[in-house]
Amino acid sequence: MKKIPCVMMRGGTSRGAFLLAEHLPEDQTQRDKILMAIMGSGNDLEIDGIGGGNPLTSKVAIISRSSDPRADVDYLFAQVIVHEQRVDTTPNCGNMLSGVGAFAIENGLIAATSPVTRVRIRNVNTGTFIEADVQTPNGVVEYEGSARIDGVPGTAAPVALTFLNAPEPKPEKSSRRIIRLIILTMSR
Repeated sequence: MKKIPCVMMRGGTSRGAFLLAEHLPEDQTQRDKILMAIMGSGNDLEIDGIGGGNPLTSKVAIISRSSDPRADVDYLFAQVIVHEQRVDTTPNCGNMLSGVGAFAIENGLIAATSPVTRVRIRNVNTGTFIEADVQTPNGVVEYEGSARIDGVPGTAAPVALTFLNAPEPKPEKSSRRIIRLIILTMSR
């Protein structure tokens, strides 16, 4: 069996595996089989994997250097379906997205600057470009902080996400303001 380096990270209200794309097969079918094995997909409790038996903890972020000049890294989100042998790469996960910048810095895909490192991310699932401002005092990722979000106990360092080309919502009866800056937290 091939060993694949993996980082477990919580982003917002989700937790999942963060992997470098270079450690996975390019073939989607083979890649998905590996992701399902990592999570333990197909068993309600995902006992043979690290998924935890819950959609919020059966997620994978696949990261690589971007070939697009508008981004530093590419992020492919994979939702491993708990009760089925299936992987869905059509949606995005903003919670997992909040951990992409720190993972990219920690894995040498982008150099950290002090006190904040801006990581330009291309979401492969949606084609959206995002800027993530990661706290990096003295050029080191900071995980501890005072930011709070609903649904998560404790506090952590904030990550500001700016969605640069998010699709505009369709007009509705009530006017709504588009919020393009989201504060999420991440922790190890």
